[in-house]
Amino acid sequence: LDYENQGYIIDKPLPQTLPDGSSSEERETFKRWHADHRKVQSIILASMSNDVQKQYDRLDDVASILQRMKEVYSIPDRHTRYVATKELFRDKMIEGSSVQEHGVKMLSLVEKLEDLKAGLDNDTFIDLILQSLPPSCDPFIVNFNMNGLEKCINELINMLVQYEATIKKFAVGIDRRGFNL
Repeated sequence: LDYENQGYIIDKPLPQTLPDGSSSEERETFKRWHADHRKVQSIILASMSNDVQKQYDRLDDVASILQRMKEVYSIPDRHTRYVATKELFRDKMIEGSSVQEHGVKMLSLVEKLEDLKAGLDNDTFIDLILQSLPPSCDPFIVNFNMNGLEKCINELINMLVQYEATIKKFAVGIDRRGFNL
């Protein structure tokens, strides 16, 4: 639809009548609007299976089709929010896995919850991320909390990535018993 500049059909209601005394430009726009509407409606219907198509082909306009589809097929925000909070509250980083990958996953969940207006503040998100870290990150967590650091989630993730790199570099010079090599 964007390719053929027909996205406006979805966003704006279809004008049913043209006012008397309309200019030729207004009449042409009206004709183009209705022609584009038929194309968009055909594209939407063609993308459906025959059984589903039969349920929607009797509807007059694109807005009605989309509204009905939303009513039938959309997942309520409440359920989406429940699934995202469940994952955020229960997720635990596996020891030895990438803190950056874990941070990106957690950030994605946080952004989803913010979009759904879950009502959690930045400190709560930070606490959940810190609680999801493995025991090897305990020194980082203690330092973070003792210093009373106020960071946004992106800054926290960057700090964790730096911490992980430092720990890995430090671990190379120590054998399993804790002695310097």
